Amino acid sequence: MELPPIGLGTMGVDDPSTITTALDVGYRHLDTAQIYDTEGVIGDGLAASTVDREALIVATKVWADSLAPDDVSETTQASLHRLGLERVDLLYVHRPIDSYDPERTLAAFDQLYSDRIIGGIGLSNFTIDQLETARNLLSAPIAAHQVEFHPLWWSEALLTHAQTHDYQVVAYSPLAGGTVNEIEAVVDIATTHDTTPETVAIAWLLSKPNVVTIPKASSRRHLEANLAARQLTLTDDECRRIDDIDRTLELYPE
Repeated sequence: MELPPIGLGTMGVDDPSTITTALDVGYRHLDTAQIYDTEGVIGDGLAASTVDREALIVATKVWADSLAPDDVSETTQASLHRLGLERVDLLYVHRPIDSYDPERTLAAFDQLYSDRIIGGIGLSNFTIDQLETARNLLSAPIAAHQVEFHPLWWSEALLTHAQTHDYQVVAYSPLAGGTVNEIEAVVDIATTHDTTPETVAIAWLLSKPNVVTIPKASSRRHLEANLAARQLTLTDDECRRIDDIDRTLELYPE
């Protein structure tokens, strides 16, 4: 599955016009989750948009309390109803905790994939060992692994695993919860390029093979600014400088 370099994270989005505006300015990947309570907002935004459905990738996630096989099927159907879709392009295991049982949960995801109710299987917040278990159990390929990934928190091991096994890392919270404008190295690089620290952080992510990202934004200005990061190319030295920042801020620990 080839995901667009920059998609839209929708946790906290409460206005369908944000979705229609995002689609209007060029977003083609919308990311939500059952626990975000934004699937209905996205459904309303999709219904109001004239963008061709076939041009979009819509992703959602099954929460940890619904990972028993019957619950996977039932809650996925409920997600489709809220989204107003017959099929979701990418369905994630949100976290491998609580009711997650590798054999039974992943078999249920495989069944949804075989039935063409979902277009791809994603995993989120997995360790290397958990990814390896999933690879061995799934019949379908892993399409994506969604993890927290920003200058103050990321895993080289997880990135290498994705590159080795040819699936995509979807970086959430790429702006470090709004703190990238306080990171000296990122601010200095932004000044060099006459741009913003947010743009630099996104461009740094996109410089890494197999990485895409889903920053949150609501205003047209911020939506457009995030997309514009595709046009910024950082030097190898600048990327290494960001790579070397101490990784001290995990926003969403288990």
